[in-house]
Amino acid sequence: MDIKNDRIDHGKPFDWGRTSVDYARYRDIYPDVFYQKIVDRGLCVAGQCCLDIGTGTGVLPRNMARFGAKWTGIDISLEQIEQAKRLSQGMNISYNAIPCEELSYPAGSFDVITACQCFWYFDHERISPILHKMLKDDGRLVVLYMAWLPYEDEIAGKSERIVLKYNPVWTGAGETRHPIHVTKDVLDYFDLEEHEEYDLMVPFTRDSWHGRMRSCRGVGASLNSKDIALWDEEHRQMLQRETPEEFEILHYAAITVLKKKEKNND
Repeated sequence: MDIKNDRIDHGKPFDWGRTSVDYARYRDIYPDVFYQKIVDRGLCVAGQCCLDIGTGTGVLPRNMARFGAKWTGIDISLEQIEQAKRLSQGMNISYNAIPCEELSYPAGSFDVITACQCFWYFDHERISPILHKMLKDDGRLVVLYMAWLPYEDEIAGKSERIVLKYNPVWTGAGETRHPIHVTKDVLDYFDLEEHEEYDLMVPFTRDSWHGRMRSCRGVGASLNSKDIALWDEEHRQMLQRETPEEFEILHYAAITVLKKKEKNND
């Protein structure tokens, strides 16, 4: 399914279904501390019901199921959900392919709603009252993010420049540390409770970093097959020339916790 959003890549369409196989193989990269930051706040633990919006291949529910919460994951891409189900076999996780803006779970269904690496894709004016309604009275909305730092990590910077050569409208480049942006539409229904940003060194091999880059929106989800092949060859050559077989990439991660307002604009 092609997605087109004027705020993202200057309106160039992208389709996560085109990169789902790579996404399943190469995007499960968050270090344990990323999940522990959530659990340490008493969130997504035993006795709680959690909804992960924009779940992709179910990375967050799959890795957090060990902490005992009951999980549901939703995503607009059927191909992503199919990969999530495949990777979650034997785990008690429910998945549905549905846009977040069309969710209709009963009021008070969830203790926590999470959005990992996806919150900017949604129409916040539409989803904020929906998420507010689906949360219990003391519910939390948890927004999560992790990104490489291209101006500080040489390999990340070189990888970005190759992506931009083939996809100059890609707006995923040039990331720096910052708190997660929360729009007024969200703050009409939620109070900002806390946020934290911290650095991480994430390990890769040449193949896994290449796969991580290929599965990003700027490459696998939006380029045509010819340009992907050209990008693939150039990026592999750069990694062969510039990196050892194993290396680390500097990232920063961020967590923002929002509490459901007692009263809203309904």
